[in-house]
Amino acid sequence: MLAMNYRGPYRVRTVEKPMPEILHPEDAIIRVTRTCICGSDLHLYHGMVPDTRVGSTFGHEFTGVVEEVGPLVQKLKVGDQVLVPFNIACGKCNFCKQGLFGNCHESNSMATAVGGIFGYSHTAGGFDGGQAEYVRVPYADVGPTVIPAEMDPDDAVLLTDVVPTGYQAAEMGGIKQGDTVVIFGAGPIGIMAARCAWFFGPSRVIIIDHIDYRLEFAKNYAKCEAYNFKDMADPVVFLKKTTDSYGADVCIDCVGCEAEGNTLQTFSGRVALMQAGAATALQWAVNSVKKGGIVSVVGVYGPPFNLVPFGNIVNKGLTIRANQASVKRLLPKLIDHVMSGRLNPKGLITHRIPLEEVSDAYRLFSSKLDNCIKTVLIPSAKH
Repeated sequence: MLAMNYRGPYRVRTVEKPMPEILHPEDAIIRVTRTCICGSDLHLYHGMVPDTRVGSTFGHEFTGVVEEVGPLVQKLKVGDQVLVPFNIACGKCNFCKQGLFGNCHESNSMATAVGGIFGYSHTAGGFDGGQAEYVRVPYADVGPTVIPAEMDPDDAVLLTDVVPTGYQAAEMGGIKQGDTVVIFGAGPIGIMAARCAWFFGPSRVIIIDHIDYRLEFAKNYAKCEAYNFKDMADPVVFLKKTTDSYGADVCIDCVGCEAEGNTLQTFSGRVALMQAGAATALQWAVNSVKKGGIVSVVGVYGPPFNLVPFGNIVNKGLTIRANQASVKRLLPKLIDHVMSGRLNPKGLITHRIPLEEVSDAYRLFSSKLDNCIKTVLIPSAKH
């Protein structure tokens, strides 16, 4: 089968790899019909995530058709069209029973801090991802969800990560009626977080980034305020001034370890690799939120540590909420939002590219060329 293959930082290509096989009675084999390049895939592509091994296949956002099921799989049958959450979850451990499917205790033998994730380095279990023609899906009765017949396939593929992560980013913010919400990062997750924030009744939603075309897209898609931090002497001061010197009620970090905007953070985290990436957005979020406010974090940060102003967190009495999105918990609500027209995930998609051209697709997305917001890879023309 054809699959994306990682060859080292900034080097990916498509190669022929062996077909995946049923390795456990609860596995399924999925023929991929759509898969995406996520902003967090760029952290792998740029060499920022530990234990990303040559030969890996990325991709944690994908839909497909069930081709084969293990003998213990009861909820899926061959021919079902499914969307597959990026979390790999057993559904039975203490954390899964609490709805914390991103924190499954059984699916990742490589680490204790995170559950298994498709195509996201050996720190997340070493599973091959969905940027391929076929993929093995463990715990097939838990994650994969049959796509409603009336749902657009492009909407379905974004329900595997972008929509749930954006929604949970807003949900973790504890947004209340009349709040001011600031979101750092105008990539797909940040834009979706801005759109979903309105469900909770804020009076203002503000998005901060440094790329004009993304800010314009965010303004139109999420109906929010959008500002370029390169036009500011200090983003924290700007945000304080626009909130009567109090600060925002809620700040959301949708950037993670490759944030720009601070020379010390960039050098120590992205050049010298003295910390786990540049925590600029998180630093701004902590310093921009009001006393007693909430900082929600969905941006990717790897081990071992980051430069974060923890003294300010304590002295301001902040609440920090962070996690991988629990996709399975959120899917019923989000499917309803999509089917009712309250959310339009496919509106984020700007590029559809054949899987065979994965190298060009990564370069396009990484370099932010051609006003790229979200890229979908199509495994072959017949799909």
